[in-house]
Amino acid sequence: MIHRSGHLHRVEELLRRNAVVGILGARQVGKTTLARHVAKASERKVHWFDLEDARDVVRLQDPMAQLTPLKGLVVLDEIQQRPDLFPALRVLADRPRKPARFLVLGSASPDLLKQSSESLAGRIHYHHLGGLCSDEVGIDAVQRLFLRGGFPRSFLARTNAESMAWRRQFIETFLQRDLPQLGIQTPAVTLRRFWTMLAHYHGQIWNGSELARSLGVSQPTVRTYLGLLEATFVVRRLQPWHENLKKRQVKAPKLYLEDTGLLHCLLNLPTQFDLDGHPKVGASWESFAMGAVVSRLGARWDECYFWATHQGAELDLLVVRGRKRLAFEFKRTTAPRTTSSMRIAMDDLGLPSLRVVHLGDHTFPMAEKITAVAFRDLEANLRPLR
Repeated sequence: MIHRSGHLHRVEELLRRNAVVGILGARQVGKTTLARHVAKASERKVHWFDLEDARDVVRLQDPMAQLTPLKGLVVLDEIQQRPDLFPALRVLADRPRKPARFLVLGSASPDLLKQSSESLAGRIHYHHLGGLCSDEVGIDAVQRLFLRGGFPRSFLARTNAESMAWRRQFIETFLQRDLPQLGIQTPAVTLRRFWTMLAHYHGQIWNGSELARSLGVSQPTVRTYLGLLEATFVVRRLQPWHENLKKRQVKAPKLYLEDTGLLHCLLNLPTQFDLDGHPKVGASWESFAMGAVVSRLGARWDECYFWATHQGAELDLLVVRGRKRLAFEFKRTTAPRTTSSMRIAMDDLGLPSLRVVHLGDHTFPMAEKITAVAFRDLEANLRPLR
């Protein structure tokens, strides 16, 4: 068992301030476990409803009659199974003195569950739960976390073979059961093929026309497929940053699979040896290190960007909050070097500093305002954003 204290404290803080709090994340990422820790630490009476349990579904046939008398903490697990509950939650959230707080757990974004954004707008605060990160598992387990990904059952499996078997089963269940339960009618074999293609495009600029040609469908169709995988937290779009420059800048997003373990599974890379010899190892490590930085900063993904010009200059990650700009490059090497691209990014974007995150053991200055930061030193060198 890995206790995710940072997420626990954040959810407890949100519940103190909000009548309804949502924990969103991919299936099997640990939402229920986190909610149980919240419930265990709560001084309130806890009422738990699992919306995949037929008995609880029957209990909630008349949600107002069932939920109105309850006091304390009410947990509704797998809320995407019953989006019709959101109008009832809106009424209950507006009661004076707030006799109950509601913690809802979901595996789909509000954009996919349109009822939530319409019914609970301004009344619910969401907390995104991603996979395990390096500061939760410890620096000595980072290589295993990189290979297997952040799903707890995948990471904690006894062997790499068991971990890979779990991930293969997760993918099949996700495609054949979870998505159809959300009303998605696209054939599982089509989405599996598209997802696998995205794995080969991991870390690259989105090219909808090329993917559409490969699948034999229209560009709007592949955009729909991408939106479905993004809304269920298995794919992430990193948006481009635009500066007022005369240079032509890239305007399309970059694509990443959210979890490196699922990426390696779709690419059929069961061991570290297999991964080290694959051309996607650098892009995979880039997304892994990027996730660790964003988690350490406590940044939201809508505050995160990449920057690139058509002349070839680029920056892997730019985190923008208010007037703060934090810039990062990620190099899967033990001996990073400054490049002309780094200097161009520094000058064109007016960056106060740049950190180059690398695999070596030491943190050291590379050039004026440019610092090489060892991945193992991230916790010591990065402070959460305020």
